Amino acid sequence: MAEKSGKGLSEDTIGADYEKVISTYYGEDPVTAIINLKVDTKEVDRLASQVCDFACVEDVFLVTGETDIVVKAQFRDYRMLKDFVVNDLANLEGIKDTVTLMVVTTYKERGRAQDGTTQ
Repeated sequence: MAEKSGKGLSEDTIGADYEKVISTYYGEDPVTAIINLKVDTKEVDRLASQVCDFACVEDVFLVTGETDIVVKAQFRDYRMLKDFVVNDLANLEGIKDTVTLMVVTTYKERGRAQDGTTQ
């Protein structure tokens, strides 16, 4: 049973509402995501290599700070992003946490200025 949160809404209801808003906003449009992975540091090379094997993944970086690995990936739509995070990444042993950032507008990419239109 979900806990109550806010003004009498359950976490399940809030999650479903969020899902509806995000799905409506992105619809069937392509989505670029930056995914930060916190991992078991002993497994960083193996995990980075495994993440590289996914076709949707464009770039993988080992970084310093709060995050261990930063992934840039392209998806056909929001549902494909959700499936990647919930099913593919979740099944890789050694990932402790993920933070997913969906790109709204790209201003410069790979050294080239973009037109700044929404993704």
